[in-house]
Amino acid sequence: MARLLWICLGGAIGTGARYLLSVWIFRLTGPGFPYGTLTVNVIGSFLLGLLLQFSLTTESVPPLFRLVLTTGVLGGFTTYSTFNSETLGLLREGALGLGLAYLVVTVAACLAAGILGFLGARLLLA
Repeated sequence: MARLLWICLGGAIGTGARYLLSVWIFRLTGPGFPYGTLTVNVIGSFLLGLLLQFSLTTESVPPLFRLVLTTGVLGGFTTYSTFNSETLGLLREGALGLGLAYLVVTVAACLAAGILGFLGARLLLA
């Protein structure tokens, strides 16, 4: 039961961080493109790659802490549901090109960020 509570606390922290960063990005860029969601998903993918590499190759991150950070904090920070909703909204509004661009950029950027996080952790551990 304690594990669940720690994960829930981590999720609350990640959700709050996502909200604050998304609002800040929205104020900088405006409503034309969902940069806030894209930003949190790319950052979250990078941090997930970094954290997994560190925690699975060293003993510096205890298993419970890894679970809280990955499932809790980063699970709350990143958001597929918002990404899906924004993509469908762009398509529904007839912005086919923008919707497809958002889809491709998000998937490619998050995958690349995850790989960079993984490789960054390897370099730091070497």
